[in-house]
Amino acid sequence: MNMRSTRSTVTFSNPFTLPGYPGELPAGDYELLVEEELLQGLSFEAYRRTATYLTVRGRVGHAGRTELRAISDSDLKEALSRDQGATEKNNHSEAALSPQEDLK
Repeated sequence: MNMRSTRSTVTFSNPFTLPGYPGELPAGDYELLVEEELLQGLSFEAYRRTATYLTVRGRVGHAGRTELRAISDSDLKEALSRDQGATEKNNHSEAALSPQEDLK
């Protein structure tokens, strides 16, 4: 069975949570690792996702420690959607929309 791994980066603008893991993770860039297997018997090359992991770096007290946290594609999309919604809400707050005072 042929496997491949793909790495990419996802960015969270706000602190976020993941189902099945305690605590809140800080905003920032996170490496995403996707593992896929080659589907056999097709007349073209196609892969099926077998696992997705989010790389979480250790915080205070656990500096230098890195975890690969298994995450489903739907949980990742939901977390990114919540993050985008929170960012939009923050950008459209009354404070952000109030006019600047004229400086004399």
